Amino acid sequence: METLFFDSDDLDLTEDFLSRAYAKMRIRSDAPETVRARISRAALPSVTVDEIDLGFEMSYSVAPLGRICLCLMHDGTIEDHVFDGVEDAFGPGDVVSFAPPDLPYAGRVRNARYNITMLDTDLLAQVAAGAPGRRAEPVRLTGHRPHSDAAARRLRHSVSYLRDHVLSDPGFADQPLIASTAAQHLAAGVLAAFPNTALTDPTATDRKDAHPATLRLALSYIDDHAHEPLTVADIAAAAHVTVRALQYAFRRHLDTTPLAHLRRVRLSHAHAELLAANPLDGTTVTEVAARWGFLHPGRFAALYRRAYGRPPHRTLAEG
Repeated sequence: METLFFDSDDLDLTEDFLSRAYAKMRIRSDAPETVRARISRAALPSVTVDEIDLGFEMSYSVAPLGRICLCLMHDGTIEDHVFDGVEDAFGPGDVVSFAPPDLPYAGRVRNARYNITMLDTDLLAQVAAGAPGRRAEPVRLTGHRPHSDAAARRLRHSVSYLRDHVLSDPGFADQPLIASTAAQHLAAGVLAAFPNTALTDPTATDRKDAHPATLRLALSYIDDHAHEPLTVADIAAAAHVTVRALQYAFRRHLDTTPLAHLRRVRLSHAHAELLAANPLDGTTVTEVAARWGFLHPGRFAALYRRAYGRPPHRTLAEG
């Protein structure tokens, strides 16, 4: 996991930092004598989460970022934010997408604290539907505001969970399965919150492809690759069907989802590891759970007890 911190009252240094951390930009302030900027970043390979505190008024003009850029406002305002004919203003509680990845944008910050979360555009395609045997098509957001207040709240919760629980502990964030799962959950949250070009309902072809043979291929692939970071798109590609067909096959034949089944397989691997472990060598339930993609110890314990009838620490102690 990558982390960085920036704290400066020099506008030129702030401009240089922002240009390196985001994209080439120009910033200006009418009161350059009071331009304190504080920025902290924690990053996974495909996601960055920044907390920004600009205690002054600043105009900005930014080149295309090439990534999905979410803004969660805490305090203050962002005004006169414009891109491609769109003009808007954001205040406390707002959750927005700053601009399409390929477009520049501009605006003015007024004494604001906010979160900027950026993710690679490929992540959206990984959790959306695509044609079998073909590279996943790019997925575009078609609106910069969530389609409902409830969707905005859920996305804010997803970003906060990523920041406060995944990225707050480098030991967790550096676990490949946790990092992969967290990035996919965020991408899925973005698609659920914003209008976009992804198709989610199964077509007639998808329904035809959702047969037992598809399911067998998917189950075999999950069993063989559960120790690796997996996306729904990876599993669908292995079964030679679309994501929609894969999800429909799991729902039709097993009444579950591909990721829920993957979680059960990983839980079984964690169970086997706890059975084989020697508690005297320093092995802990938390580290075994994290190795298999389970971040929250309490939720892992609840899943484990439901599956095996006893808490994981007892399995470890008696192993």
